[in-house]
Amino acid sequence: MKWFRRHSFSHGVHPPAHKEGTAQVPIRRLPFPPRLILPLGQHLGAPARPLVKKGEEVVRGQPVAAADGAMSVPLHAPATGRVKGIESVLTARGSREAAIIIDVYEASTQEVLWREHRDPHTLGRDQLLQAIQDAGLVGLGGAAFPSHIKLRVPEDKSVDTLVINGCECEPYLTCDHRIMLECPDDLIAGIRLAMRASGTTRAIIGIEDNKMDAVELLGRKLAGDREIRVQAVETKYPQGSEKMLIKSLLNREVPAEGIPADIGVVVNNVGTLAALGRLLPRGEGLIERVITVTGPGVKRQGNYLVPLGTPIGFILQQAGWEGGVNEFILGGPMMGPAVSSLDTPVTKGSSGLLVLNEPHIREESRPRWPCIKCGRCVSACPMHLNPALLGQLALAGEYEEMADGANLAHCFECGCCSYVCPSNIPLVQLFRAAKAINREKAA
Repeated sequence: MKWFRRHSFSHGVHPPAHKEGTAQVPIRRLPFPPRLILPLGQHLGAPARPLVKKGEEVVRGQPVAAADGAMSVPLHAPATGRVKGIESVLTARGSREAAIIIDVYEASTQEVLWREHRDPHTLGRDQLLQAIQDAGLVGLGGAAFPSHIKLRVPEDKSVDTLVINGCECEPYLTCDHRIMLECPDDLIAGIRLAMRASGTTRAIIGIEDNKMDAVELLGRKLAGDREIRVQAVETKYPQGSEKMLIKSLLNREVPAEGIPADIGVVVNNVGTLAALGRLLPRGEGLIERVITVTGPGVKRQGNYLVPLGTPIGFILQQAGWEGGVNEFILGGPMMGPAVSSLDTPVTKGSSGLLVLNEPHIREESRPRWPCIKCGRCVSACPMHLNPALLGQLALAGEYEEMADGANLAHCFECGCCSYVCPSNIPLVQLFRAAKAINREKAA
């Protein structure tokens, strides 16, 4: 069958998958926490604008914050309860942001009581894009880019292909894998809606070949389909990066500082499109998501459906964490941010909660040594950069030279260089700092 051909890109790394603890565990719903914390900036772009005030009752599904401009999406109440207030909270990014705090009604049935009924199949393209924005949909793979913006192709661009990212190349994470296995009809419905919204004429679902059960299931579902096909790609990190996946599937290259639409492509994550296919026909907003809760510090590892705004401390309690010296990562170990507060909430871009216990933390906390010019980072970089040179320039404060002479803009911070560095140099952190400094200078 055609999906058994393997496609890939050059370079990259092969970290241990660590997916065996959750890959075969069905999605389960966690209980509702007593309190939800909803940051207003759960997406790239302008934060949402609050529609509620302290003391107000809200029902599950009700809009509680409106989109504040084109590059913004609304927020919906993940549970029925009462607004405790709008307060400044610590987020996974390490900054403090305004958030709506909801005290959840313990005795509520927590059924969705607010819907905006409209048939997505009868909507025009602009109306469909508006419905996607109204549903609060963003990229659920981690970037949290507003979905209506990604699907609204600029007027000066011409696109032909929708690429659906089912790679899930980060170690430990399996929520996308389970969504493909358990919600294939929602995914296919979402793909068809996304094709209409973007104006693409074909779609390709790219899935790493360590998930052949998902490849075969979707292949059977789409047998004979002339618009949507499934393609297995090599299991390798960062296969799930949109630039790498486009290269693997279509042999097209996104230009530096460009977007996929520059080469005729729109990319979306499988979790995002499954949510689109489920929510739009129901007239509901995004109020919950599936996350992988895993790691050597968790007793009941699995894939859990949790309301947005659930504090990670509550999730850990339900998943069997007994305390101790741990490190908590929201997302995967390669690109996910480490968090220190158990009050940090799950947001739209949180794909996992990884708990590393003391032995694993000690293993990762090796001393840092000077660069030995071994070239491993050069061989690993999927963008064919020289991370060693970039790192030396960063340590010397030559930030403009990093951008002008060493192509810093090509780096998408995948972490391959840091992963292979025998000197344990935090290359990605140096590159992020350099980018931030250059942005400040430009501003």
